[in-house]
Amino acid sequence: MFRLRRNGSMTQTPKRPADMNKLAKSIVDIATGEVDEMPTKTAKRANKAGKVGGPARAAALTATRRSEIAKIAAQARWKKSED
Repeated sequence: MFRLRRNGSMTQTPKRPADMNKLAKSIVDIATGEVDEMPTKTAKRANKAGKVGGPARAAALTATRRSEIAKIAAQARWKKSED
């Protein structure tokens, strides 16, 4: 599972067990250092690719196209939900 941080980067969080006893044990294991929380090779590669790909895409887009994308994103963000 990936979580998006406020700065736009993604971080991989460990999957938490649904059982309360297993969850408590996993929390203790993390706190005592028995479980390594280092990201996987895939997560590291994806993070590196995102850092390279984002600026490359921004450089390839014109100012008007970036503006169009931003307008579409703003409309989607503030769209009224159909309740």
